[in-house]
Amino acid sequence: MEEYAREPCPFRIIDDCGGAFAMGCIGGGVFQAIKGFRNAPSGISKRMIGSLTAVKIRSPVIAGNFAVWGGMFSTIDCTLVHFRKKEDPWNSIISGFATGGILAARNGIPAMAGSAIIGGVLLALIEGVGILFTRLSAEQFKNPAPPIEDPAVLGEAAQPFSFGQTSQHPSQYQ
Repeated sequence: MEEYAREPCPFRIIDDCGGAFAMGCIGGGVFQAIKGFRNAPSGISKRMIGSLTAVKIRSPVIAGNFAVWGGMFSTIDCTLVHFRKKEDPWNSIISGFATGGILAARNGIPAMAGSAIIGGVLLALIEGVGILFTRLSAEQFKNPAPPIEDPAVLGEAAQPFSFGQTSQHPSQYQ
């Protein structure tokens, strides 16, 4: 599958960790900007300052949490690739399950089990949608292209008329 042709495993962990950090920073920044704007006292300058303050305080924390999740997910994924000797959607599903469980381990067994199930189901949905789109896009290439009209196959009647020729076949002059 084309989605599994990516960086080799040691570098994939750093790549995914950095990508998750950037995604958390941008998404968290937007969310915190809106939240800070809404929770600030009235007045446009106070709301802008509240928005900026909320972004500066919370956005790095959210980005760090995303980076930890992405790094742990990729580490488990690479470990599964190493032991299973293949890259398939099951690695991602198991990695999501394990990452959700490990990150919630401090909150007890019930929270750990719930987070693991949510992580596994979420990754299963993501992988399922990816497979569905891959199959749907591949179906358009299964149907053969319409045949190209070859004048040699169709005969002389299909050849275009050019000046200097008569519209009748030479055998009709005899």
